[in-house]
Amino acid sequence: MLKVKVKTLDHFDGSFALPAYETKGAAGADIRASLPTDSREEGLILKPGEKLLVPTGISMEIPFGYEVQVRPRSGLSFKTGLMVVNSPGTIDCDYRGEVKIILGNMGQRTEVISHGDRVAQLVLAPVTQGLYELVTDNLSETERGAGGFGSTGVH
Repeated sequence: MLKVKVKTLDHFDGSFALPAYETKGAAGADIRASLPTDSREEGLILKPGEKLLVPTGISMEIPFGYEVQVRPRSGLSFKTGLMVVNSPGTIDCDYRGEVKIILGNMGQRTEVISHGDRVAQLVLAPVTQGLYELVTDNLSETERGAGGFGSTGVH
């Protein structure tokens, strides 16, 4: 198992576990909202159509050649309409700031993100950087060609 170093920040609640896998076969480690002390009681209010940054109280040192992808928790999204807006979000290996989760409310009712709620899952993934090369001739032909956005049909 690859090691990801985690630093807790001033508003991290020490009673919380670090991001953790809830089952033996889980691909994503759940991460919790760790709100500043002055907003822990009321939580974060998210009206329909709004988005906000949810603090987690941690920063990470991700091994070079890897990223951490931030993905929605399926149960949370299904039950509430809360989504990770930039899903999957990417935390680059050279980022050292606080991990904040961009949640948006795609539902019809106001939602409250409470201190300690599991708000997303983190997936450690390898990264391959490409070399983007300008060409002056045509790209190779394929059966699909330039078709996109539904060009292969629905069924």
